[in-house]
Amino acid sequence: MTRVFSGVKPTGHLTLGNYLGAMRQWAAVDQHRSDALFCVVDLHALTVDHDPARVRRLSRQSASLLLAAGLDPGLCTVFVQSHVDEHARLSYVLECVATDGEMRRMIQYKEKAARERERGGSVRLSLLTYPVLMAADILAYGTDEVPVGHDQTQHVELARDLAVRFNQRYGHTFVVPRATNPAVAARVMNLQEPTSKMGKSDDVGPGIVYLLDEPDVVRKKVMRAVTDSGREVVYDREERPGLANLLEILAACTGGGPAELAEAYDSYGALKKDTAEAVVEVLRPVQRRHQELCADPGYVEGVLREGAEKARGMARPTVDAAYRAIGLLPPVNAAR
Repeated sequence: MTRVFSGVKPTGHLTLGNYLGAMRQWAAVDQHRSDALFCVVDLHALTVDHDPARVRRLSRQSASLLLAAGLDPGLCTVFVQSHVDEHARLSYVLECVATDGEMRRMIQYKEKAARERERGGSVRLSLLTYPVLMAADILAYGTDEVPVGHDQTQHVELARDLAVRFNQRYGHTFVVPRATNPAVAARVMNLQEPTSKMGKSDDVGPGIVYLLDEPDVVRKKVMRAVTDSGREVVYDREERPGLANLLEILAACTGGGPAELAEAYDSYGALKKDTAEAVVEVLRPVQRRHQELCADPGYVEGVLREGAEKARGMARPTVDAAYRAIGLLPPVNAAR
């Protein structure tokens, strides 16, 4: 079967964008058609200043929400990145294949480093090198496909480049992965800044709908969404980004097409109301299942424990092969 890997970073509460752009696809399609692994990539949350207790809390919440969104441990592997040592083991080996120039060309590094410097903070080395850790996440499992948002495609391209380079220099070791992007709502935008992604790492604000927001909070945020000048409801991502974002969200929730849905509305208010209700209904079963999982923490812990054991067994042969290929001496006990 096709091997699929993707993950979520516990740097903030998961959002509507995470669900519509990724998690729902994982549950409805990817876990059924492939040998799929889904990971809480907690090591990536350490690249910026953070509260350790908050990272642990958000890691548990993210794992519970992945299960609440419909991931079935009987069909896929759900685990936490730091529970599988092979990620860190392989990351250093790949750092020995990557170049400084490649890292500094990463768009997210440029943007995040600039923001950190503006705040007067120092930039952690891990922020520069974490795309290599992401490549290790992918390559350790012989991944064929990586379902990601468009903003992460560059990182998958780096993983491809490193796999090809390693294979050419040291012998065929890694599968060369490819990125896949969902067609609709691949990038849900901030309701107050519709040219910016609805990111979970952002400060709490009216433009971000979180998966655990109460229905009335969701309605209030959507009804206050920024729209564009003019009165006609049309779908135009370039000229009318606010309206386009609402139409794409409604389309993702109802299964329609953004342009076709626009034809049914003659006012912004009606569009916002229908979009708000559609979002509330989409989130309702996720929130209900999350409440059930919170009442049974032992179940979630068991899923993560078994998932890590399974992932470890899948990754270790590839990582061991990479160690041998690049010239590292096997441990003595393994050589006997």
